[in-house]
Amino acid sequence: MSIDYSKEFSVIEGKPTLAEINDLIARPTETRPDRGYYIALTITLSMLLIGIVCLGLTFYYGIGMWGNNQPVGWGFGIVNFVFWVGIGHAGTLISAILFLFRQKWRNGIARFSEGMTIFAVMTAGIFPLIHVGRPWLAAYLFPYPNEHGIWVNFISPLVWDVFAVSTYLTVSLIFWYVGLIPDLASLRDRTTGKIKKLIYSVFSLGWRHSNRHWHHYEMVYLVLAGFATPLVLSVHTIVSFDFAVSVLPGWHSTIFPPYFVAGAVFSGFAMVQNVLIVVRKIFHYEHIITIDTLEKMNKIILLTGSMVGYSYGMEFFIAWYSGNPVEQFVFINRAFGPYAWAYWIMVTCNVISPQLFWFKKIRRTIPVMFVIGVFVNVGMWFERFVIVVSSLSRDFLPSSWRYFTPTPVDLGILLGSFGFFFTWILLFIKTLPVVSIAEIKGVIEGSQIEHHAAEDSTSFRPRQQEGM
Repeated sequence: MSIDYSKEFSVIEGKPTLAEINDLIARPTETRPDRGYYIALTITLSMLLIGIVCLGLTFYYGIGMWGNNQPVGWGFGIVNFVFWVGIGHAGTLISAILFLFRQKWRNGIARFSEGMTIFAVMTAGIFPLIHVGRPWLAAYLFPYPNEHGIWVNFISPLVWDVFAVSTYLTVSLIFWYVGLIPDLASLRDRTTGKIKKLIYSVFSLGWRHSNRHWHHYEMVYLVLAGFATPLVLSVHTIVSFDFAVSVLPGWHSTIFPPYFVAGAVFSGFAMVQNVLIVVRKIFHYEHIITIDTLEKMNKIILLTGSMVGYSYGMEFFIAWYSGNPVEQFVFINRAFGPYAWAYWIMVTCNVISPQLFWFKKIRRTIPVMFVIGVFVNVGMWFERFVIVVSSLSRDFLPSSWRYFTPTPVDLGILLGSFGFFFTWILLFIKTLPVVSIAEIKGVIEGSQIEHHAAEDSTSFRPRQQEGM
C-alpha cells in the first residue's frame, strides 16, 4: 500500500502494518538524496578537506606546526583523542547494557548509536597516530616479532590504549554488523537493482527469517552484548590511566577512572541526542524515536552530568585533604589562573546546564534539549583541554611555565575531525537503515509474527513501552 510520509503516524499509538514499518525505515536507503543532503555533505567534506590540508602540513613540517611547547608537550592531539573516545561510549551502553536490562526504549536508537560509536572511535584513532610526529612508525605500537628485536613497552599506558581501543572498535563493529543482518535481508528482498541486491545478499549471509536463524541470532547477540558491556568500563578507564599513572599534580589521582567513564557516557549521550533530533525530523521518525525516548536519554545526561559535577568538587576536596601545596596550587590555578576562562566554560556547560533537565517540560522540549546537548559536548571538550593543558602549563618549576596557544593548524585538524565524523554519519543514513526494523517490530504487540516471513500486512496494536 502507498504511504503518505508527509503525515505523521505513530508506531506507538497507531496501528501500522509490518509493511508500513519496513517502508518508513527503509525509505531513506531507497530514494535519491535531496538538495539538503548534498549541501550537508558538501559542508562536512569541506571541513574534512581543511583537516586533511592541516594534516599534510603537519606531516611535511612536523608537529612544530602545532601550539605544543615546553612544558605543554601534549596539546590538541590528546585532547581530541580523549574527547572522541568518550563520544563513542554511548553506543555500546545503549546497545549492550540497556539490551541486557531489557529496556525496550533503546530499540529506536540502538542502531544509530552503534554506528556512531564506530565512527567516533575511527576518528579518535587518528590522533594517537599523528601526535607522535612519526605516524609511519605506528606499527611499533603492536607487539609482533621483528628483525630489530624491538618490543613495545608493556608497562606504558599508551600501549594499553592500543589494545583497549582496537578491541573496543573490533567488538563494536561485530556487534553492529550482527544486528544489521536481519535488516540487510529485508533490504535484499525489497530492492530491484541487481548490484544492490548482490551486495545485500552477500552481507545478509543467507538470512531467511527462519526460526532457526532467529534462534542463533538472538544467542549470538546476547553473547556479544555480554562481551561488550565490560568494554564500556574498561576502555575509558584505560584511557584515564594515560594521566592517572603519572606523577604530575592534577593527573595523579585515583578518581580518574570512574570520573572519565561517567564523562564519556555523558558526552556520548549528548552527541547521540543531538544527531537523532535532526535524523528523526528529516526522516519522519518522530513516532519511532519518540519524545519519551529522548526524555529518558536526557535523564541519563542529568545523572552522568551530576556525577561529573561531583567529581569536579571531589578533585578540589582531595587536593585540600592531601595537604600537598603543589596539588592544591594546581586546582586553584585551574579555577583562577590563566586558563580560568576554559575552566568556567567547562563548569557552566557540564554542571549547570544539565540541571535544567530536572524540569520535565525542558526534558521534553526539542529546541532546549538540543541546545543543552550542544553545551554538554562543548563543555566536555573543554574538560579534556583543562585536564591536559592547565596541568602541563604550570609544572613543578615556575621557570618553565608557559602559556599554550593553539595554532590555525590545531584548529583545522579539530574541524577536520568533526568533518570526518559527520561525513561518515551522512553516508550511513543513506546506505543503511539507521533504525533497526527487527527491533522496532519486537516492541510491538503481535511482533511474534515478525520472525516468520516478515512482509505481510496484518495489522496489530502496539504494546506500551517499558519505562526506565
